[in-house]
Amino acid sequence: MADLILTDVSPIGPVLIMGAGSIGCYLGGRLALAGHDVHFVGRPRVLDQLRTNGLTITEPDGKTATVPADMLSLHEDVPSGLGISLVLMCVKSSATPKAATSLARALPIGTLVMCMQNGLHNAEVARSVAARLRFLSAMVPYNVAEIGPGNFLRGSGGNLALEEDEVTNAWLPTLAAAGLPASTHKDIRAVQWGKLLLNLNNPVNALSGLPLRDELLDPDLRATTAALIEEGLSVLAAARQRTAKVTPVPTSWLPRLMRLPTPVFKILAAKMLKIDPRARSSMADDLALGRRTEIGELCGEVVKLAKSVGKRAPRNEKMLGMIRYVELTALAVGSPERGPTDAAELRKNIETAI
Repeated sequence: MADLILTDVSPIGPVLIMGAGSIGCYLGGRLALAGHDVHFVGRPRVLDQLRTNGLTITEPDGKTATVPADMLSLHEDVPSGLGISLVLMCVKSSATPKAATSLARALPIGTLVMCMQNGLHNAEVARSVAARLRFLSAMVPYNVAEIGPGNFLRGSGGNLALEEDEVTNAWLPTLAAAGLPASTHKDIRAVQWGKLLLNLNNPVNALSGLPLRDELLDPDLRATTAALIEEGLSVLAAARQRTAKVTPVPTSWLPRLMRLPTPVFKILAAKMLKIDPRARSSMADDLALGRRTEIGELCGEVVKLAKSVGKRAPRNEKMLGMIRYVELTALAVGSPERGPTDAAELRKNIETAI
């Protein structure tokens, strides 16, 4: 097949969601509700639910909006010939090479792909296997949970962060009009590290078995997350890697804030606790479904950076091992079912890791 070359990068053409999971369905749903031509590529499980129930977006204030099933464009593989002007890459980080290769086979040279995933290196990995497309990094600040078949809840707030580029700048008004406010950043890596430190709470939430808000109100679980973030900050300082503020308080304050007594924490972290009571981390969803998690893209990145500067990150090493053990156990017994981890025991295991 002869290569096609994308010549119009203005934000007016169809949008492709590569990975119709929780984040992908929320972002694509908002764009579809704003009248854009959105195409979803995803797993049969999610696509079947969307074909039956349509796509419902639930906001933190309880408002809902639905795209009817007959108005959704659903695909199990990347469609070609649609004039896609933007791809939002929302697959798990481990699936990035395969997804990027599939996109490169079907889309014109130069098509813009924003990597909306957790982790640090998705854009670089994608470029290494599909250099013909234009991959840029991004960061999604909020968590999204699947609360029912085809129903996706945004549990918290914040603005999308996009790697600064003339093309991403051109998309800002379109995204804002769709209810997806965004800003662009020259140092997107600092933003990604800021989000990664915050996401060190994800494995704690996943092991706790609790919704995010309830988990954050448990002092032992907060202290566990504080220990992981504290170690991450130490590693970043040793590596001289800057981090950007992605919460109402500076990231460096988080360990001390999270170790405060719960009544004080509730007052000082009121904005952080503005989370839907049903919200949970994507890692909790993955463990519940018996799927591989992105622990390697979170705690694993802290461990890797520590090694690069001749140090260790034993707390993040310990958490990495704990999540890997749960994953392997679920695969071995053929069932993801498990009980929640004792909060005090989890805190002791992480804080005393050497």
